[in-house]
Amino acid sequence: MSVTAVAADRSLCAPLPVLGRDVTVPLVTGGEVTYAALDYAASAPALQRVWDDVAAYAPYYGSVHRGAGYLSQLSTDLFENSRTAVAAFLDCRADDQVVFTRSTTDSLNLLAAALPAGCEVFVFETEHHASLLPWRDARVTFLDAPRTPGQAVETLERALAGRDPYGPALVCVTGASNVTGELWPVRELAAAAHAHGARIVLDAAQLAPHHPVSVRDLDVDWVAFSGHKLYAPFGSGVLAGRADWLRDAEPYLAGGGASRTVSRRADGGVDVEWHTTAARHEAGSPNVIGVYAIASACKALTEAGFDDLVARERYLIGKVRAGLAEVPEVKVLSLFGDEAPRVGVISFVVDGWNSSHFAAALSAEYGIGVRDGLFCAHPLVRTLLGGDPRTVGECGAPDGGATSLNAIRVSFGAGTPDEHVDRFVRAVKELVRDGARWNYRTEDGRCVPARGQGA
Repeated sequence: MSVTAVAADRSLCAPLPVLGRDVTVPLVTGGEVTYAALDYAASAPALQRVWDDVAAYAPYYGSVHRGAGYLSQLSTDLFENSRTAVAAFLDCRADDQVVFTRSTTDSLNLLAAALPAGCEVFVFETEHHASLLPWRDARVTFLDAPRTPGQAVETLERALAGRDPYGPALVCVTGASNVTGELWPVRELAAAAHAHGARIVLDAAQLAPHHPVSVRDLDVDWVAFSGHKLYAPFGSGVLAGRADWLRDAEPYLAGGGASRTVSRRADGGVDVEWHTTAARHEAGSPNVIGVYAIASACKALTEAGFDDLVARERYLIGKVRAGLAEVPEVKVLSLFGDEAPRVGVISFVVDGWNSSHFAAALSAEYGIGVRDGLFCAHPLVRTLLGGDPRTVGECGAPDGGATSLNAIRVSFGAGTPDEHVDRFVRAVKELVRDGARWNYRTEDGRCVPARGQGA
């Protein structure tokens, strides 16, 4: 659907209210402007609904699973009901477990610690480091970046065909790239994995905030995501899926909550019976507020309606991509091509600009927050840029940073108003046409405005 067609559709939903939508920031050129938060792929602002739910619960805060008092019982019910809400949001199978963690990274490290002995892991080089790096104790096969969804499936099938057919194997794949925003063929990759006797875990950190995720429909074995990308505060995450590997593994952390019974032996040692439920991997006092925030976000997104949210996001994606296409100096990074379906994550480079310099100017002169760098996906960005990974550019380098191996990422979602993306497109055009209005320098590895120096 074109931008014009979507704009003409009066039923397009309004942005969801988020915290910080009215925050103003100073500009180096003078005055203030409402902050345009366009770094959702790193951390999305919390929904106002989520914050209100947490604030309403806060006076009733109590220990979870550990108290006979009313507030403890209330908090325990809220914690376990949150588990049910997340399972419904993910459309989990009846016997799946929902384990609460600190983040996507924590979730995938937990699963890595639960792999059966001799497990082989297959992972594309295009993954975020959270899903690229945890498998240190397994036999890992890193797969080259595919250039089409079909090639991704073919690459995986070839790799799996050469593995030990009787041993355990796991495929790890993203649902939506944190660099290009492109959607991956998860259902087809899951079918290929299962056809070769492997299991699959879905990194849904960038997918779940933008699209519905059904464990049943996608037929994945596990899914992992973070609350802070799903419009909830920092500090909570989810690993949901099949129970057997998790039940058979040693607890991720040893301590209270993970143990059912503990007793001393006659020889002076300790015998422990561990839980077989999700509690096995949730030792310690749980982050009940973080868990409740995730559940609240899941409910809020479901009630808002993903069809409406997806339609509006496509409209914003169309506006940004159309605006960038009008600037010949801008190159948008992509694996699968311009027509690939994607979420609101777009990375690009600007000819004649160091990306850190450009991002700093967007912030300091326009009040726009984006991300620059390699986005914790170094192999993928290096592949997309096609540069020498040993080359390092400096902020505002004399050569324009043309050899700098970094990029700019703009990302948005359910809380983004039209004005933010309009300002971003206008700022890109003005900076490319007129240059920065301020001088910048490198400080502690970051490009920052020079103090008291206009351009």
